[in-house]
Amino acid sequence: MTVDEGTRTVTPGQAAEELELRRGEFRLATQLGLVRTVPVGEGERRRVERAEIDRLRAAPDFAEGLRERVRAVGTREAAALLSVPQDRFTRLARTGHLSPVRFYLNRYRAVVWMYLAAEVAEFALSHPALLSGRLPQDVRERLDGHEDSRPRNWRARRLALLLRATDDPWARAAAIASVLPPVHLAEVVGDPYERAHLDRLRPPPQPGHPVSPAAREVAERLALADEPDEVLWHRMSLTLALEEARADRPAPHPGEAQEQAHVARQRSLPPPPLAPPPPRASLPASDPLPTARGAEAPTVGRLPPLPPGADPDPPSRTGSPRPRLLDRLLRRTATRAARTRRRKRPVGWP
Repeated sequence: MTVDEGTRTVTPGQAAEELELRRGEFRLATQLGLVRTVPVGEGERRRVERAEIDRLRAAPDFAEGLRERVRAVGTREAAALLSVPQDRFTRLARTGHLSPVRFYLNRYRAVVWMYLAAEVAEFALSHPALLSGRLPQDVRERLDGHEDSRPRNWRARRLALLLRATDDPWARAAAIASVLPPVHLAEVVGDPYERAHLDRLRPPPQPGHPVSPAAREVAERLALADEPDEVLWHRMSLTLALEEARADRPAPHPGEAQEQAHVARQRSLPPPPLAPPPPRASLPASDPLPTARGAEAPTVGRLPPLPPGADPDPPSRTGSPRPRLLDRLLRRTATRAARTRRRKRPVGWP
């Protein structure tokens, strides 16, 4: 559903100000579905409806409650919330007991994972046995195997948020394709036009994406599945999503978008007016055409007179009367138009 701009919606910046959220907090709130946005116009811009802001501001715990639900903390703050050492919290996060909500790279290009403070507090209430004493045997074995589930859990959370944000089958397939390495993506999607369409619909990287090439390489590597079972799961999910998308509509091929736009434009334009006939004054009836075969008609002025005894309309080689100048001009115009219609339209990519 598309909502027109106007008094019904506000920009994300204005919505963040009215909800008393920082830009990063507001962005996370929209990703988590706490603040619903709507598409506006033909582009990818999204705005917030005035009714949504009124609903959030009417909550009894506004604005502290909303701000607390989107508060993200690092390892040090999360460990303080659990009253455990930082090393113990890191081991719990590495073994998949807590899922990061986002990450960033510091100046040393080290990955810093962020967690929702509300989820950390909920973990303290639901798993008190893991906060003190010796860790269970299975957790220690996973740590000895150098397991780190933080990137995988972050990818799973981000993919779930992307799938929840759209109902378009091709956009959902593109979200799943964004976590597959290029080699596996090419094996699942054999049609190059479908791969190009999925690439156009690929979701943008998370906000705060690093700019430097080395840091960008680290962030892009974290966004791709790397474990065999994870890759297999996404391959199967993409296969099912592609079947649903193909049943909805095929992927566009080169030239289809331009052809559809050309047809729509031609339908919207009025039919061209007919060309008026040439003025008869330029061809007086008393002046016939030249009799010599192959002679060119005068371009300006009156036609020259015929010699004495000449037939004003001699038969041609086929026995039919020679066409008059007007007929020749009309035939030449029709031939030129037919050549134009037979030309091949250049291929354009969507």
